[in-house]
Amino acid sequence: MQRILTIMILILFGFSLKGEEIRKDSIIVSLLTCDPGADIYELCGHEAVRVRGMLNGERIDSVWNYGVFDFSEPNFVYRFVKGETDYRLAGYPTSWFMPEYVAAGRRVVEQDLNLSAEEAGRLHSLLREESKPENCKYRYNYVRDNCATRILWRLDTAASSRVIYPDDVRYGTFRKEMRAYHRNYPWYQFGIDLALGGGLDRPLRGREEMFVPVEMMRKVGDAHFEDGRKLVSSTRILNEGNGDVTLPATPWYLTPMAAGCLILLISLLAASWEIWRKKIISAIYVIWFGICGIAGCVVFFLVFISEHEATSPNLLLIWLNPLQLLMALCVLSVRLRYGAVAMAWYNIVATGSLLVVWPFQAQSANPAVFPMMGATVVLAIAYAMASGQKESELSSRNEKNNNNGALRSGHNERGRAGGTRRSSAATPRGGNRR
Repeated sequence: MQRILTIMILILFGFSLKGEEIRKDSIIVSLLTCDPGADIYELCGHEAVRVRGMLNGERIDSVWNYGVFDFSEPNFVYRFVKGETDYRLAGYPTSWFMPEYVAAGRRVVEQDLNLSAEEAGRLHSLLREESKPENCKYRYNYVRDNCATRILWRLDTAASSRVIYPDDVRYGTFRKEMRAYHRNYPWYQFGIDLALGGGLDRPLRGREEMFVPVEMMRKVGDAHFEDGRKLVSSTRILNEGNGDVTLPATPWYLTPMAAGCLILLISLLAASWEIWRKKIISAIYVIWFGICGIAGCVVFFLVFISEHEATSPNLLLIWLNPLQLLMALCVLSVRLRYGAVAMAWYNIVATGSLLVVWPFQAQSANPAVFPMMGATVVLAIAYAMASGQKESELSSRNEKNNNNGALRSGHNERGRAGGTRRSSAATPRGGNRR
């Protein structure tokens, strides 16, 4: 009887220890992937970490979000353009995280990670440490250091075995991947293509494409540890959403390409009129080259001052640069026309050459820039020709005036000479009379 009681006590004690161990260590770490939203900063979706279960006898269910930023921070726009945007990691209850995506109709997918208790605890400790006020800020980078890539790095640190992701490449470059997710926002992509240079066009490896959360979800689902374990143990949909909630496709006549073709057409008509009438339509040059100059100031700032790594080199700086403002100003004054002529020849040679060599270099450009560059060259040619014709006319007119002046001067000289002769001839006659 005593032996039976002893066995029962040991069994119960063992169960109680096991239950205590579960209460302390049974946490599950999962990834939450949110589909793209309608705002431009939501177009690639969002990624966060969820930790739920029992920890130290308490039930927890929290989300760890690397995508927290504050628009109200001083000089936010300037610092964002300069590449000094600071995001932060924040941890808060899952019940605070979901309502935003439910209200927006965005699908939310959860992937439970196949981590051991030790690995899950290590990852949770990393997140808690990094979310402290003194550690939570980090310098955001759109393609290299964002809400998705940060999670991958922390997972690499916490895992006991290396994670192997599929190395297939769907897009090939950062720019092509962005275009796929920005397809209904052509003006936003147009701005990105102007501002960001050749750094977006280098070939990528499979893991580098995971800067987009939706692509990260796909690759994580097929990943495994080096020891053979699958990275994801189960997948579920927390919110079905309403399908694609991004804006509908932009009508073709409101796209940058349509605007570029219209600008080129106006430039061709204006250039033809200017060459025919030998007159300059100053307003067109002020407006177009003013726009190019202002855009050039932004590109110049991004290339030489901004800390964004993908902004330099940017060959579009040959076309879009602050010098274009000189053209806009010089056409307003006859005294400054030589400056305008110099800028016209710059655009004929430099921008024209850029159009010719573009297909043979690595940087990709938005298709709409080519008719716009063409418009710049056309207007420059028209200005140079019209100015040359006007200069030739002025030279001819001056030469004619000089010749007429010389003829008049010759007549006057002959008249004066004849008068002298008549006067000298009259004198003897007068003398004879005396």
